[in-house]
Amino acid sequence: MNILIDVTKTVLKTQRMTLRPFEEKDLDDLFAYAHVDGVGQMAGWKPHENREESKMILNLFMDEKKTFAIEKEGRVIGSLGIEYYNEKRYPEFERLKCREIGYVLAKDCWGEGLMPEAVNEVIRWLFEEKHLDAAFCGHFLSNQRSEKVMKKCGFKHYAYDRIETRLGTVEDAEMCILFRQDWEKSRQ
Repeated sequence: MNILIDVTKTVLKTQRMTLRPFEEKDLDDLFAYAHVDGVGQMAGWKPHENREESKMILNLFMDEKKTFAIEKEGRVIGSLGIEYYNEKRYPEFERLKCREIGYVLAKDCWGEGLMPEAVNEVIRWLFEEKHLDAAFCGHFLSNQRSEKVMKKCGFKHYAYDRIETRLGTVEDAEMCILFRQDWEKSRQ
């Protein structure tokens, strides 16, 4: 079952980054990475056309209280959302506390190992402080970068799916899962 997650007062630190709630002042940084061709398409959305579109997304992030801004050296370089997983698609998890994570990173930061670092810290927080039993994470089969992040963070294949994107396309996707007990064993 999906449990309530509110990141409003949560600040997480990694060696190189801070994960925190989005704020009004993040608009320019959000637009800077979200308007770049190739970034949003990896997550199923089109590049932002203008700051007004980024402002709507920023307001959504702040209102829903489930998305971290990923900040490095004073600049927001991406986001990591703690989304609701599809309970109808995966009814076998109705007795477990679960959520799904999704992430996006500025193109100029790709290949630096930043996203596995951020994901690992959020997973730690979800398991240790929010007591999740499992976390889902999915990727389009064409998005090998996202797949590599998931594998580095210990996620395992669970199912294949077809997902309708905000771009109006249907993409083949893989859903992966990480159980808290497996995560705990890997840390020993």
